[in-house]
Amino acid sequence: MSRFWSEVVHGLTPYVPGEQPRIEGLVKLNTNECPYPPSDAALHAIAAATGEGLRLYPDPEARALKEAIARHHGVPVSHVFVGNGSDEVLAHTFHALLRHPAPLLYPDVSYSFYPVYAKLYGITPREVPLADDFSLRVDDLLAAGPNGGIIFPNPNAPTGIAMPRAEVERLLRANMASVVVVDEAYAEYGAESAIPLVAQHEQLLVVRTLSKSHALAGLRVGYAIGQPALIEALTRVKDSFNSYPLDRLAIAGSVAALDDADWLARTRERVIATRERMSAALRERGATVLPSAANFIFASFPGRDAAALLAALREHKVLVRHFKRPTRIAPFLRISVGTDAETDALIFALDAILR
Repeated sequence: MSRFWSEVVHGLTPYVPGEQPRIEGLVKLNTNECPYPPSDAALHAIAAATGEGLRLYPDPEARALKEAIARHHGVPVSHVFVGNGSDEVLAHTFHALLRHPAPLLYPDVSYSFYPVYAKLYGITPREVPLADDFSLRVDDLLAAGPNGGIIFPNPNAPTGIAMPRAEVERLLRANMASVVVVDEAYAEYGAESAIPLVAQHEQLLVVRTLSKSHALAGLRVGYAIGQPALIEALTRVKDSFNSYPLDRLAIAGSVAALDDADWLARTRERVIATRERMSAALRERGATVLPSAANFIFASFPGRDAAALLAALREHKVLVRHFKRPTRIAPFLRISVGTDAETDALIFALDAILR
C-alpha cells in the first residue's frame, strides 16, 4: 500500500491466475491449456513472420485475422473484433457495453474475472445463483429483474456445464433491452455456439479465444462476434487504450491456425475422448463428476477435503486447480484434460492418495 495509489487501486481484489510452475517434471492440469502442440501450419507461419518486418508496427485492425475468423465462423468481417486474449476483449466489453446504472447479472459460480472487472469499472454486480445441479437457468436470470447487461460462460467455468443454444435464444428474446455476453472460451469442446444467433439479435456478443481450442495460449489472441454497433463500441475503447494489441507473430500464427480445420477436428476429438475416459476413471474411484462440455472436469471426492487433495496431488507432481469461493464449490477440484499419459499419471497419483 502506498500514498501514491489512486483510489481505485485500494478497492481492488485482483484476479489470481493459475500457477505457471517453474519446476520441471510436473503434470500441468491446472490452467486448461490444450495438451497438444499447435498446428504445424501455425508454427510455420510464425517462423515466417520473424524477420525484418518486426521493426514495423502490426496492422492496427488485424484485418487478415478478422477475415480468417469471419471465414471460420461464416460471419461478415464487420461482425468481428480482435484483442490481446479474450480477457482483454472482456475488459473492453465491460467498459464499452456493460457500464450502466442497472446491475450486471452473472452466475454466482462463474469466471472469477467478472467481479474483478465489475469493481474496476464501477459496475454494480448481481450474482444469480446456479441451480442445485450447478446448471445456469434462464428463468433465474429473467427473475433477477431489470439489468444493465448479462454475462456468462458457455460452457460455464469452472463447472463445465453448457447451456443449450435454444435456451440462449430464449434468454435473448426475453431480454432485448440490454447486452447479453456469451463467453465461449471452451465452446469448441462440446457446447452449442451462440454465434449463429448474432445475425438476428443486435444485443448479443459472443467472446472467444484461441488459447484453448487452437493451442495458442502463448500468443494471447481473443475475439468477439456481434453486430457492427457493438463492434464499433469495442473498437472505440480499444483505440483509446492500445491501437496495436496484437503483434505480427500472433496475427500470422492465428490466421494459419484458424484455416487448419483438419488439425482442429483431430485435436478436439482427442481431447473429448480423454475427457470422457478421465471422467469415467474418477467416477470409478468414487468421485462426483459434473457433466462437462469443456476441456476440463469439475469433480469432488465425498469425504475428502479438496484443498488437502490438491496438496497431495502436488506432492505426486500433478497440478490441478481449487477454488475456495464461493463455499458451495470448495469441495471440488477443476482438472484440465491432458494427454493420455498425463491422465494416467493423474489416476496413478489418485490411487496412491486414496489408498
